[in-house]
Amino acid sequence: MHDVIIVGAGPAGMTAAVYTARKKLDTMLIGKEWGGQVAQAGTLENYMGFQYVPGSDLMKKFEEQVAQYPVERVEGEVVSAGGQGGNLTINTKEGQKYSAKSLIIASGKQPRWLNVPGEKEFIGRGVSYCAVCDAPLFQNMKVAVIGGGNSAISAAYDLIRIAEHIYVVSLEEWISDPLLTDKVKDAPNLTKMVGYETVSINGDQTVKNLVVRSIANPAENTTLDVQGVFIEIGTVPTTDFIKNFLKLNQRGEIVVDCSCHTSVPGVYAAGDVSSVPEKQVIVAAGEGAKAGLGAFQYILSNAN
Repeated sequence: MHDVIIVGAGPAGMTAAVYTARKKLDTMLIGKEWGGQVAQAGTLENYMGFQYVPGSDLMKKFEEQVAQYPVERVEGEVVSAGGQGGNLTINTKEGQKYSAKSLIIASGKQPRWLNVPGEKEFIGRGVSYCAVCDAPLFQNMKVAVIGGGNSAISAAYDLIRIAEHIYVVSLEEWISDPLLTDKVKDAPNLTKMVGYETVSINGDQTVKNLVVRSIANPAENTTLDVQGVFIEIGTVPTTDFIKNFLKLNQRGEIVVDCSCHTSVPGVYAAGDVSSVPEKQVIVAAGEGAKAGLGAFQYILSNAN
């Protein structure tokens, strides 16, 4: 049995692992991919100590720091968790079962589905959820970005230097940070389409066009000839595996107090998966540190 198992290998999970390992706790860190969503992010400009740093580079530094400690690292997907404080278990998609005295859930979020015809059929064949990963594949092509928040406008910024033309399609006016908006608003190869909803993504072997509908004129559909569609409409918490174990809020986030405690003693949550309001890398890292220290105090208090 481990002292603590940390689910999620993003900034919150990796920070928690460093803190628990430094407290000499037997620590396991399990996740599907090291770095989480941040590893696929563009350049970060608000992580202290780095004026500009690609998300992948920052997460590599996190991973290198974890490697300095005796943390058991497992690549896998957790499908369920349960038990009571002092005897907690997780089960993985790969068929493994692990036990620990304490758990830290730092499983982050995953992209939100657009849920229109053609979306799932063309994933990897023109539909993408990661501009940083896939933008280079669309050199000199026409593409669409769906969304009006920071992730969507960041995707548009990545694409304006690569694609022939970008259509940014959103239901409402952009809500991206002003500094980010300023970077793309005057791009000559960008068309801003506010007040449009996506109807379908179409093609044969790959994406050929996107059909959108004007909210003001619902009977009016517009077909955009694009070869790529980047869906950037936000994320949802990765909490399916603990829905019947921990208390969640209406957004599906794990409810925590200011010390990262969940509804089950010995179980902590940190990062984007928790109810902490600000979803930022630096906040996730800080919450991971708090969760790690909380797990240490819990084990110390309940030591036989």
